[in-house]
Amino acid sequence: MYLDATCVGLPPAKWEALTKGARKASYKRLIRRVKVEIPDLYRELSLQYFNPWERECRQTPTHYILVHSAVEYFIHK
Repeated sequence: MYLDATCVGLPPAKWEALTKGARKASYKRLIRRVKVEIPDLYRELSLQYFNPWERECRQTPTHYILVHSAVEYFIHK
């Protein structure tokens, strides 16, 4: 797993391609994987604290979409 992109400054066509076919993802499972596989991102986003956007997290066949502080983080599986 690695951070591929964020929605900040992402062209609309690329955003649509990354979100195409997205379905709900388990926030708790995603956070556990991020903590183990991308610990720097876990610490930078302070994911141990409450996230009011956790219900907005999704996944596609190639990416997890972690929503935090109204920013979408596209994490390649």
